[in-house]
Amino acid sequence: MAAAIEAEREAALGLLGASAPSVRAVVAALLRHRTFKYPLSVLPLIVHAAETGALEPALPLTVVHDLWWTSACCLDDLADGQGTFAVGDLDESDALLATVIGGTPLPLLVVQSERIPEQVRAALSAEVVRCWIGATEGQLRDLHGDAATATRASVAAAYLGKSGAPYSMITTMAAELAGAAKPRVELWREFGDVFGVLWQIFNDQEDILSGRDEDLLNGTVTYLLACALEETAPHSTAGVLGLHTAARTSPQARTELTDVLLAPAVLRRFAQDIDEFRHRAQRILDELGGDQAFVPVLRDLVDRSSVMHLQPRAVTETAMAL
Repeated sequence: MAAAIEAEREAALGLLGASAPSVRAVVAALLRHRTFKYPLSVLPLIVHAAETGALEPALPLTVVHDLWWTSACCLDDLADGQGTFAVGDLDESDALLATVIGGTPLPLLVVQSERIPEQVRAALSAEVVRCWIGATEGQLRDLHGDAATATRASVAAAYLGKSGAPYSMITTMAAELAGAAKPRVELWREFGDVFGVLWQIFNDQEDILSGRDEDLLNGTVTYLLACALEETAPHSTAGVLGLHTAARTSPQARTELTDVLLAPAVLRRFAQDIDEFRHRAQRILDELGGDQAFVPVLRDLVDRSSVMHLQPRAVTETAMAL
């Protein structure tokens, strides 16, 4: 579907109109610069096909998905960044304006275009707005998260916003576009919520495995950190919190905190919870059923997103002291 998705993207850029060539140029540059390692823009295609057997009608939603995540990732970089906000050849002002247009006005133009049946345009437009509110709430919780009071439940609630909201937006949109009955639409919304949490946890693992350590540098309260705090003996919690604070500026603290995060007991709890989220997503798919040419693709996507990639690290003197 890659060529069809690319053609749909060009058509979406055309919706900006002949009177806004500069707007089109900066949004196109933003999309060219921000590419994604995993092609999750296909998710609405698979959901729509699970309902109807047809992929192509949901092509506009792949563009909405890409636009939303491109904008959200750029805004996240802006929130976390320590320097100027620039994207490729775009300077800070151009990049910010492209992010604003690409995040909301253009997705709304897509779902209100002739490519979408008139009877569902309002519902799909409302999903875009609802998603931005929910995702912003989750992102604010993430930005202002207090490690001292963090629990697995509180972090999961933040993940439901910042990652669950966009995935539930796109699965709900696909179900609405497919003409699914309201109870099925709400089940697809629930599936998107759970998948979003799984995908955020998957990203958290990748951040550690890649060595980027952006979560440690930004002081992010991750689900893995919450597991570590709950698995750590009460008298040692202060030590973990101290490492979490110091990790923003200290490579040594980041190494020591990573040792704590990768302790066997912490990873056992982490893996158990991943399994619980995976089972919940699969149970929703069981209840939904659908076209068996496509439902197994969703099951595979859930399983791939639920792999436990982190491996226990030998307990160091620092971890033992904590």
